[in-house]
Amino acid sequence: MEEPKNPWETINMDWVTGLDPGGKEHFNACLVIVDRYRKSMRCFPFHKEDTAMDTALLFWNNIIATCGVPKIIISDRDPQFTSELWTNIYDMLGRKPAFSTAHHP
Repeated sequence: MEEPKNPWETINMDWVTGLDPGGKEHFNACLVIVDRYRKSMRCFPFHKEDTAMDTALLFWNNIIATCGVPKIIISDRDPQFTSELWTNIYDMLGRKPAFSTAHHP
């Protein structure tokens, strides 16, 4: 995969799970989105039990709305990212999902 030439052109998305519930919302997971150009990340508190729709709304409101549509979206094969909803989102954005292999993001 070639190196991105602009910020938010290529991103990685993955979960950090198994966290002790924290805050008044008792979040127990974090969605991490990394901009591969800047090597910077955004971490969003989450509940592992949240749905693919919750993840999609967070992605839309916090990444697409503020940074634009990434050319390449890399994620693992978590059911959240392989759901029919996400397939439809990729189609709507004109993108194909790029899935990483286990332990090799």
